[in-house]
Amino acid sequence: MYSSELVKKSNQMPIKILATQLKKSCYFYQNNVGFTLLEMLVVVLMIGVLSAIAAPSWVSFTNKQQLNKANDIVLSAIQEAQREAKKRKFGYSISFRTDNNIPQIAVHPKDTAPDSFWRNLGDEVGIKAGKIVLGTNLTDRNTTTASSSVIYAAAFNTTTPQTITFDYTGALDLTIKTKTDGLTSVQNTKIGTKGLIVAVAVAKSGFPTQATNERRCVIMKTLLGSVKIGKSATECQ
Repeated sequence: MYSSELVKKSNQMPIKILATQLKKSCYFYQNNVGFTLLEMLVVVLMIGVLSAIAAPSWVSFTNKQQLNKANDIVLSAIQEAQREAKKRKFGYSISFRTDNNIPQIAVHPKDTAPDSFWRNLGDEVGIKAGKIVLGTNLTDRNTTTASSSVIYAAAFNTTTPQTITFDYTGALDLTIKTKTDGLTSVQNTKIGTKGLIVAVAVAKSGFPTQATNERRCVIMKTLLGSVKIGKSATECQ
């Protein structure tokens, strides 16, 4: 009788110990899984702070990317007009305007109005309306003055068009009377000391026709049609 009781107790001991260990393990797991409310609040706060720090930098980065793309499109369109003039052996033009707050460009034959050639600047690369503003310092076809600054978001003026025209050689389409008016004189009279400037700028938030100081531009400083890129507000004014 005694021995059977002893055997029974000895068989029950491991089971009790195992049950105790399992209970302790479950308690430990329940107390160490997941996050407390305080921990969650700290994580949310940290995410908010990091987002607030990163957001302006990200907006600035995307604005600069779009600005560079818009300027590349302007340069490409100018070069397209120049190529077409040489290829077709007659004058070809590029014109600029802003219509309903949307910047537009048109590559067209010299003697054809740009009406059916206008296209929105940046459509092909996904630049949305209101992000970029377009401007020039042109006071007439192939003409500016030493004191002319870039005017942004201007409508197209058919009398004094914001147009650059190339002749069949790819040079600016200007009459040069070598006997009375030398090359340097024509250059200074027509394109001034700063050159013909076509500029793009990041638009002010909520004001799609107003330019910030974040600007890029294409500058044509010689009668032969050579260009340089401006990357500051000083160069593009």
